[in-house]
Amino acid sequence: MSNIQDKNVIITGASSGIGEATAKKLASKGAKLVLVARREDRLKKLQQDIQHTGGQSYRCDFE
Repeated sequence: MSNIQDKNVIITGASSGIGEATAKKLASKGAKLVLVARREDRLKKLQQDIQHTGGQSYRCDFE
């Protein structure tokens, strides 16, 4: 993960567990994220958390 700055990363299952932890870690390293999950409310919260710390993310929820 040493060269992740400004890379585009798609994370499925991003609303909890390993997906959420991975999203936070990659965002802190400067990756640009597309977050995918079914739970829209948790996805919105994660996106807000990432953007609050200066990260870039977009979300896509599936029902």
